Amino acid sequence: MNCRRAVGLVSFLALSLLAAGCTALPGAHAEAPAHSADAGTGPAPTTIQPDMDSTSFKVDRPERFPLVEAGEHVAAPELKVTGVVSPDVSRQVPVPSLATGRIVEIDARLGDSVKKGQLLFKVRSTDISGAFSDYRQAVKNAQLAKIQLDRANILYEHGAAPRSAQEIAQNAADDAQVVLDTTREHLQVLGANPDEPTSIVGVFAPVSGTITDQQITDQSGVQALTPPNPFTISDLSRVWIICDVWENNMAQVRIGEYADIHLVAYPDRILKGRISTIMPIIDPNIRTAKVRLEVENPGLMRLGMFVSATFHGETSERHAIVPANAILHLHDREWVYTPLGNGRFGRKEVVAGSMLPGNMQEVISGLKPGDQVVAGALVFQNTVEQ
Repeated sequence: MNCRRAVGLVSFLALSLLAAGCTALPGAHAEAPAHSADAGTGPAPTTIQPDMDSTSFKVDRPERFPLVEAGEHVAAPELKVTGVVSPDVSRQVPVPSLATGRIVEIDARLGDSVKKGQLLFKVRSTDISGAFSDYRQAVKNAQLAKIQLDRANILYEHGAAPRSAQEIAQNAADDAQVVLDTTREHLQVLGANPDEPTSIVGVFAPVSGTITDQQITDQSGVQALTPPNPFTISDLSRVWIICDVWENNMAQVRIGEYADIHLVAYPDRILKGRISTIMPIIDPNIRTAKVRLEVENPGLMRLGMFVSATFHGETSERHAIVPANAILHLHDREWVYTPLGNGRFGRKEVVAGSMLPGNMQEVISGLKPGDQVVAGALVFQNTVEQ
């Protein structure tokens, strides 16, 4: 009996201890020390909650993103296009070889500046040799015809020859003179001097300018008056700028107006060019038209240079301006962030214009003067992405 009572007492005590342990565990968990808000040293993170609209965001600390007010800029509209420096074809002079033969001497090279009458190259030609042969024979025939005419005149004066014989001699002398004049002119056309027989003839610069094309080398052969021409001389004091203008911008360019030319090689120099021609053909692949500007060359422009041309409109327009940092360039498009109230911001697409002094940028559309935008669009965008 005493044993049963002892066993019951032990069981009761064990169950009591187990119940007490189960009750203490939740209590111990509830009394665990909570982390203090002051435990960290960094600023509290900013929480951004996107609205149902993907271009709208709610910020719990909007004061972190300062706002700026868009200003006003009044100026004529501008159209910027790219172009290439090209020669004025009316100022390009080809220099052909007047005789077929072989080049024996070259006295000028591609890129050289030459003066009118300067020796460019020499050609050894059978054409020259044949022309001299014809000329010398024509000289002898003319001399013989002159002697026969003098004899016929004497005989006719003394009655020893009829009038017809004198007329035949006169006609033969005239024919011989025609042949002589023709062969002499042939030599001069070939560039040879009738008084200096030779098979080598020099070719001289017909105008002053710069050699912009060379198609011959030493000992190469040339064909008379046949392309390609050995040299091309260009007057580069005035050049063309060939620009590509998009079809939807054609209304902004007009013949006779002037454009500002900015050289890539000399960004600080601005030149003036006049629109001389708008080509009547649109490129079907890229939908652009060629616009030709005529520009006085101060010696800086070289053929093939890339330039940018700025066309100015006739009437002034009113546009907004904001700091350049307020515009976000994303996926070939421009955006700004505008406040919507209650910590909400919206992303708005705009069309950015030209840069202005003071790190300001023009906004062509999408924003009007007086509107507020986030000053640091990139910082806001980075926060959104994080």
